[in-house]
Amino acid sequence: MAETRPRLLLSGFLMNTPSHILGGQWRHPHAQQHRFNELSLWTDLARQLEDAKFDAMFFADVVGLYGDHEGGWASLVRRGMQVPAHDPLVLCSALAATTTDIGLAMTSSVIQSDPFQLARQMSTLDHISGGRAAWNIVTSVLENSHRNFGADGLTAHDDRYDWADEYVEAAYKLWEGSWEDDAVLADKERGIFADPAKVNKIHHRGARYSIEGPHLATPSPQRTPFLFQAGSSTRGRRFAAGHAEATFLFAPHTDYVRKQTASIRSLEAEAGRAPGDVKIFAGLSFVVGSTEAEVKRKEAEYDEYLDLHAIIAHIGGGIGVDLGGLPLDTPLGELSTEGARGVLEAAIASVPGGKPTVGDLARYRAKAQQIAGTPEQIVDELERWQDAGIDGVNVMNQILPGSYTDFIEGVLPELRKRGLAQTEYRPGTLREKVFGRGARLEPTHPAARFRGAFAAHSAEATERITAHSGGDPLQR
Repeated sequence: MAETRPRLLLSGFLMNTPSHILGGQWRHPHAQQHRFNELSLWTDLARQLEDAKFDAMFFADVVGLYGDHEGGWASLVRRGMQVPAHDPLVLCSALAATTTDIGLAMTSSVIQSDPFQLARQMSTLDHISGGRAAWNIVTSVLENSHRNFGADGLTAHDDRYDWADEYVEAAYKLWEGSWEDDAVLADKERGIFADPAKVNKIHHRGARYSIEGPHLATPSPQRTPFLFQAGSSTRGRRFAAGHAEATFLFAPHTDYVRKQTASIRSLEAEAGRAPGDVKIFAGLSFVVGSTEAEVKRKEAEYDEYLDLHAIIAHIGGGIGVDLGGLPLDTPLGELSTEGARGVLEAAIASVPGGKPTVGDLARYRAKAQQIAGTPEQIVDELERWQDAGIDGVNVMNQILPGSYTDFIEGVLPELRKRGLAQTEYRPGTLREKVFGRGARLEPTHPAARFRGAFAAHSAEATERITAHSGGDPLQR
């Protein structure tokens, strides 16, 4: 009897912008992403993905321009290459009101918001969504992003992860340690909403942040939102293994996935976490046809609208080099960067036995993460990726909503036939749906050490309140 495979987790990889990963496709006559600023585009898509039982909508984001391309940034604006880009948190708040089960994952960089503010926003989103909020933790590779928030330039690569370490620690203190489980009383008769003895200031003091607290939001269904992270450098993998519940790979082929998976599992164990505590997603796009002739026709159609210059600008901005001014035969090995080292390493690894060039880089981004075929052929290939170590797929799109319609109508029935896709949602929060366990982070997660860590502060405050109120700390 054949061994039963686990199901694949599925998320839609999205961005509130006209041109996300596969540049130029917004020009396709059936594409609707030029309507990215219309709420109905996203609510309709959210209902479509939720009806299909996708696990999450995963919203990427940037808070700056992708550097210079062709000598300046005008090319980025002209091509719509992730500019304009609207705020995913605001959009996810709207989608929370029109969905019931699908996870809502949004990207927020450590550079753009104080952890006190981010913690409050995420707790609010988790409350209003019934426990479906997820945070994709990023450190921002774009120099313009750092300049937009007061820096003179891009912070060094490893220093950004030191920054992220403190950022998440401060957020964990707020989410996990500030309010005790039974702090909220909502006692109308006595007029007591919450017990001050069970609401704690965190008194965080670190290299970058000084936060007194307490957290202004009450504990949400998950407390700490579901945690995504997308770093693929050595330092990024270590951060993901220590903190993330899901990590997202731009993987050019299955051999690369095997190496990354082995590294993440090893680092996961070093961090004291259990195997599988970090779910591994690969970003993949699909060209689906009922026959091979239809597949070739669709591929040619997408190729007609693909903007290779936008793809080069996207990756060049991420690694901090204007690739628009370089000959296409420039070897990537000659480049060095403080930007997204993992992207550059993945690009170099994507051409077996060769020394990839700038031109290879554009083709890598456009094609290496694309699976084209009939539903049966696509699912056969997805099983190969699963055997290489992935737990899920972040489904990239050429066009909205058509790419998801093709996947749902074509690929999803075959996935379900093989037991690789869910037909119903598990009850509960996003964390419960994904892991089949409790709503809160597992005890081995570093955030768990802050549970009850600040009770002494509250005890001192309660003594002062008791003395002032004449005996009962709940009567002031």
